Amino acid sequence: MHYREEFLKDLRADIDEVDKQMVALLARRKELVARVGKIKNEHGLPVYLPEREAQLVAARRAEAERAGLSPDMMEDVLRRVMRESYASEGEHGFKCTKPGAGPVVVVGGRGGMGRMFVRHFQQSGYQVRILETEDWPRAGELFDGAELVLVSVPINLTVRVIERMEGLLSPHTVLADVTSTKSDPVETMMRVHRGPVLGLHPMFGPTSKGFAKQVVVYCDARHGERCGWILEQFRLWGADLLPATVDEHDGMMAIVQAMRHFATFVYGTHLHEENVNLEDVLDFSSPIYRLELGMVGRLFAQDPELYADIIFNSERGPRLARRYMERFQEALVMLEEGRRDEFVAHFREVKEWFGDLGRRFLQESSFMLERMHEKHGKRRDRPHPNAVGQDASKQWPGFD
Repeated sequence: MHYREEFLKDLRADIDEVDKQMVALLARRKELVARVGKIKNEHGLPVYLPEREAQLVAARRAEAERAGLSPDMMEDVLRRVMRESYASEGEHGFKCTKPGAGPVVVVGGRGGMGRMFVRHFQQSGYQVRILETEDWPRAGELFDGAELVLVSVPINLTVRVIERMEGLLSPHTVLADVTSTKSDPVETMMRVHRGPVLGLHPMFGPTSKGFAKQVVVYCDARHGERCGWILEQFRLWGADLLPATVDEHDGMMAIVQAMRHFATFVYGTHLHEENVNLEDVLDFSSPIYRLELGMVGRLFAQDPELYADIIFNSERGPRLARRYMERFQEALVMLEEGRRDEFVAHFREVKEWFGDLGRRFLQESSFMLERMHEKHGKRRDRPHPNAVGQDASKQWPGFD
């Protein structure tokens, strides 16, 4: 062992030196990114430029291949570095799309998403006011002259909070919400406010580092031409804007959020009732199952009130869940009766329906699984099942 360590010592020292050079180069790149961020701020350029990113990735992949390196590895490294770059560009602020605008009032500005909006509007040069529960006695004062009132409170409180604003807002004020359901909030905003109304849904949570490459769905409810400055501000923050009608949004959220979270809740409940040992499950899991189990665990690591609101506030969710259960029951009967050929035929039908997207999802999931495998540490030590009262390592040839 000592001889082998001596043999590798010089090579490992060389590798350490190369790693130090990489750290220095990344630090240099960060300095350059900071200068880019400053120029973008001065000239009103968005944080995220998809064309520039695509060109950069393509060029580095080609260079990596010519150098005998894996293009995929190069892209992995580059995208990880760029993610940090997007997060740091906002440190120098953003150009204001409506100079001289009145204050932006964030109702619930000390909450998770509220804090993110407060920070970004402040970094863009707006005067920001925060209204929390204890501030309602002076709500008129806080709303006075507001250019935008943004409601960022829990779903089950959103409509009631909006109703309290009736008669308090100027007709020129834009009233917007960031709730994951749009029908009731938008309808209530239209009823209590005569001015511009904008339904927003950031498709990400407060743990995100910023808006860069994040999707924000918007529903133009009234006077959309007077809300353009808000959407343009989001673009400068790097957001990917997706227009939708209220009905379209809520229909998709019933599938993407409410039913999906409900199915995950049921599966987590099933694991709990079966009383499985999760550590054992992980030991026997392939990377794809670790990822799937991780998504279940992610749900149960978060606020139950939040997910109850998402699931129970979807009018279409129960109907979708009922149809899902019926299809699950049909598949279960197929399994119990051993109708394998029917299963294969149905599988092929759905595979054809997915088409090119299925192949795309296979590629994307493979990419995620590789990252998952890299982060997966050593499995916990488990005794060999036949190693009763013995050192388990002695049961396996090659252990020393």
